Amino acid sequence: MNGQEKNSKGKSLRFIVAGGGTGGHIFPAIAIANAIKKIAPDSVFLFVGAKGKMEMEKVPQAGFEIKGLTIAGFNRSSLIKNFLLPWKLLNSFFQVAQIFREFAPDAVIGVGGYSSFPVLRYAQTKRIPTFIHESNSFAGKANIILGKKATRIFTAIEGMEKFFPASKITISGNPVRQVITEHTVTREAALKHFGLSENKKTVLSVGGSLGAKNINEAIDKDIELFEQNNLQLIWQTGKPYLERATTRCQGKLNVYANDFISRMEYAYSAADIIISRSGAMAVSEICLVKKPVLFVPYPHAAEDHQTVNARMLVKRNAALMIKDSEALTELVPQVIALSKNEVQQQELVKNIAPLGIKNADKIIAEEILKILN
Repeated sequence: MNGQEKNSKGKSLRFIVAGGGTGGHIFPAIAIANAIKKIAPDSVFLFVGAKGKMEMEKVPQAGFEIKGLTIAGFNRSSLIKNFLLPWKLLNSFFQVAQIFREFAPDAVIGVGGYSSFPVLRYAQTKRIPTFIHESNSFAGKANIILGKKATRIFTAIEGMEKFFPASKITISGNPVRQVITEHTVTREAALKHFGLSENKKTVLSVGGSLGAKNINEAIDKDIELFEQNNLQLIWQTGKPYLERATTRCQGKLNVYANDFISRMEYAYSAADIIISRSGAMAVSEICLVKKPVLFVPYPHAAEDHQTVNARMLVKRNAALMIKDSEALTELVPQVIALSKNEVQQQELVKNIAPLGIKNADKIIAEEILKILN
């Protein structure tokens, strides 16, 4: 179509992309939109998220317009805080109706997060095609409800028929940031970037952008063991733990500590072994970079989906897992044991390598455009 994708009526396609709350929802959403634009440059996008959440900052940075809903999710820790939830949900439907009247979308793409529910639900009442991307191996409740009337559901892994109608599922994998999928950073350049040696094995610890309390405390407690076992450490602490970690690492030339690693392609290239939470995006990225990994699932994630994500790999002997509650005593000793077991490292790499899907965003974009045309 000469680089311009139109629908059957000859006009440019208009998409609303809904969801957010975490990078695990936002970055795939941006990747899908970019992949559609690559195939269909005339496409027009409007993102819808929750006011006050990180999508309100990250989406405009990626060059897309976003509107925010006054909405909140169900608070599992304090039932009293859910008192205004029905009002907020009802109010969000009025906001969504106004957005739809003004933007007139041809299709809606939902990536998860509580702001996606009223947007896709409204679209379905108006018989507008809806597409869902479910990044986790345990589907969220909102997506399960929305999946009944969705046009197509894209899943990260196989076996999701227990949550969605089998005829609507396309296994696409999770869209991973381009800097991860297309990087050409060498191990030498990566280690130089962190000021570390090429002659030692390097452990990368990432607990998400806010850090992970029990992972941090486990590393803090046993930090001397890294040097004693000729290991280096790249430690993403998150903001709350940075001050303590900086003090703890003074004079330790084998440790790089920072609250946030913006150049993750360098961190992955430098790493020989990874310690990580097991959110959907972390799992997808680690499958692509093909490194031995020890997952410490965040135990309070909805439906405990991080444990489910990690177990999927553990069952295939593609990863190791430690419970968050056992991290303080078990984490560093297990990492050290793994660093000395070359056979186990090679086995984990061999089994995780086939699980990485590089072009998930393209798979999703092509399928959506095929259905709409």
